[in-house]
Amino acid sequence: MKTNRVLLKLSGEALAGPKKTGFDEDTVREVARQVKMSVEAGVQVGIVIGGGNFWRGRTSNAIDRTKADQIGMLATVMNCIYVSEIFRTEGMKTQILTPFECGSMTKLFSKDRANKYFAKGMVVFFAGGTGHPYFSTDTGIVLRAVEMEANCILLAKSIDGVYDSDPKVNPDAKKYNTVSIEEVIEKKLAVVDLTASIMCMEHHMPMAVFDLNEKDSIANAMQGKINGTIVTV
Repeated sequence: MKTNRVLLKLSGEALAGPKKTGFDEDTVREVARQVKMSVEAGVQVGIVIGGGNFWRGRTSNAIDRTKADQIGMLATVMNCIYVSEIFRTEGMKTQILTPFECGSMTKLFSKDRANKYFAKGMVVFFAGGTGHPYFSTDTGIVLRAVEMEANCILLAKSIDGVYDSDPKVNPDAKKYNTVSIEEVIEKKLAVVDLTASIMCMEHHMPMAVFDLNEKDSIANAMQGKINGTIVTV
């Protein structure tokens, strides 16, 4: 699965490292090192980051869902600003795009603007989700991947692939090397949420799931070497 334009999804919790909240700079620098290797090899990289290291609003009933989702969107903007700056200190050019105006901190998303940045060899951060409540960053990355005509979506997780059941609960859980998006939806394998899964199926957007913490896993995945699970479409 050789690629030249990929969208990479990072979880906010993964960026927090062992602290589970905020940022772990060593973790982010390791991600930056691998992305830089890929950019120098000619891969165009877009990045979407979740907001779970700052906000898990859906677990609280004390706040309106729309407001909770808006806080989550802003958490993803904070994450992208931080990670973007770490990337810059590692020698990469970056730009952050959001689906809503965010002062001078980001640029407003458009496909033409993103393509211009990709053509300049920049890493493009797609922050703020879709800009609407009730849509997750899973849906956000599929939307951007389809819009930007990416070759695939790379999902760097704390697990080394897709299993038929939770390996933390079931020691006999079976790992898939490849699995179809139809099977993901039918068996509710939760690679991404249901809305995102259906978008992948309808728009033929493949995904790959792999372990963020495995050595050089991001760099390898961006060169098409997946030591995890490929979700076919």
